[in-house]
Amino acid sequence: MSRQTHWDNIILGAGAAGMMCATQSGGRTLVLDHAKAPGEKIRISGGGRCNFTNMYAGPENFLSANPHFCKSALSRYTQWDFIDMVARHGIAYHEKTLGQLFCDNSAKDIIAMLQAEMTQAGAALWLETQIVNVTHDGTTFNVEVEKSGKRESLTCTNLVLATGGKSIPKMGATGLAYDVARQFGLTVTDTRAGLVPFTFSDGRFKAISGVAHPVRAAANGTSFEEAMLFTHRGLSGPAMLQISSYWWESQPISLNLFPDGSPFDTLRNRRQEQGRRNLTTELATLLPSRLVDHLSETMDLSGNLADQSDAALQALCDQLQNWELLPSGTEGYRTAEVTLGGIDTDGLSSKTMEAKAVLGLYVIGEAMDVTGWLGGFNFQWAWSSGWAAGQAIAAKRG
Repeated sequence: MSRQTHWDNIILGAGAAGMMCATQSGGRTLVLDHAKAPGEKIRISGGGRCNFTNMYAGPENFLSANPHFCKSALSRYTQWDFIDMVARHGIAYHEKTLGQLFCDNSAKDIIAMLQAEMTQAGAALWLETQIVNVTHDGTTFNVEVEKSGKRESLTCTNLVLATGGKSIPKMGATGLAYDVARQFGLTVTDTRAGLVPFTFSDGRFKAISGVAHPVRAAANGTSFEEAMLFTHRGLSGPAMLQISSYWWESQPISLNLFPDGSPFDTLRNRRQEQGRRNLTTELATLLPSRLVDHLSETMDLSGNLADQSDAALQALCDQLQNWELLPSGTEGYRTAEVTLGGIDTDGLSSKTMEAKAVLGLYVIGEAMDVTGWLGGFNFQWAWSSGWAAGQAIAAKRG
């Protein structure tokens, strides 16, 4: 018969949110994860340097069926609170762009910091541990696990779902949190890949793969002004990842190749000065030449500047600032940085992250229907929601 061990708190998932919660929850806390090392998504994030937060993080940077849900946690544990923790541990960091903060050295510094904080809080960590089954008898949770080929039955007063969403399955991402949530009567909204590159089935951008250019990308009334990257499969880069979270299948996206303003005056002035030059030659001074070659396949860029009337130049500029494309889809969860949707926040307390109908059950991080923009916002949600749940759990003990 397997040995049964009781813990005050069991946290499923040793990612950003789970480890953060463990630093705050107090009591006898156990963190379980199937991976060989904690914080694997932290380790690979930001090119290995971890974009751990954003100086401008606020509720407006998050998507959710209930846009107000994230306000409480974000206001009580802010980006500045996490930055203070980073500074206390002597981790050097820098702002890359748009308030995005990265480690100077390595993302592993953030993982080591969280592990040190967990150790100081007395939390235990079991890795390479599979969750077999979760039940609840009305007062106590039973978590059956398999570790080193042996099954063990653990019990706890508080259970925290911190296993994330479905993004990047090659790292072990599953829908475990959703399955457990449904088991206890919580609603799970439809999920889809977010912060993910677009694909085009006809491979139309293969010839210009690797070309990057700043754009303003728009979909469903929302726009982002950042870099776009053409790939052999479609479109990537920060602007595309951002707008993918607002895009729905079978809908077009609109690209403004001149987000800083129309090139009309520039082209008209050059027509007066150098009218004999080819239109494509002049455009290639304003856009990547390979992109101009690609555009010439679908837009009329023939002739010299002198051949272009004001009306023709204006029409061309309008095309270049409203280039409409219809993606076939996205690369899906395989490369998505986040999962949109998840455990419905209507069933959770925005202050404590506790399930309203199942006392002692908490949901934090990406598992719930709160998704941040690209740029450190999702990590900030992990820190804020993990902290809120940890504090609420600790407060129960008095």
